[in-house]
Amino acid sequence: MGGNSPCASCKLLRRRCAKECIFAPYFPSDDPHKFSIVHKIFGASNVSKMLQELPLQQRADAVSSLVYEANARVRDPVYGCVGAISYLQNQVSQLQMQLAVAQSEILCFQMQQELAPITTSPVLLEGDDKPSLFLHQNNLPQFLTYSSSNNVIFDSFKKESFLGQDMIFS
Repeated sequence: MGGNSPCASCKLLRRRCAKECIFAPYFPSDDPHKFSIVHKIFGASNVSKMLQELPLQQRADAVSSLVYEANARVRDPVYGCVGAISYLQNQVSQLQMQLAVAQSEILCFQMQQELAPITTSPVLLEGDDKPSLFLHQNNLPQFLTYSSSNNVIFDSFKKESFLGQDMIFS
């Protein structure tokens, strides 16, 4: 700042803040923690070199990124913000799997509701002396036979379990 109050970096480093101080615009004196954490992780000299190499319009974004990375490094010294990104990606993957399971359960319920209204109609086939039965489901006939002597229907459906839900397959 060069005037009344030194910037947070000059205050922390106990030096006089010059007019052309590279830290002054980005580390104001009212937020000393911001510079102290960046200084602890990256070092004042390295931050100064990084800022000097960047065009003026990109420096504020760079300081914001440095502060974010420094805070992430304090929370997780090994992985830093990569750890946070990895955690969030894993969380997204888990939520996508939960969504897929929920969508498959919805599909199972819809299929069960579609299979519920089954209509039957007896049919006598050529050359066969016992009646046969067609089950009409979703306009797809399922062929069943039954004996005229005992009125027992043998169906061709298999009941299987998928994700804890009973499903019927033909």
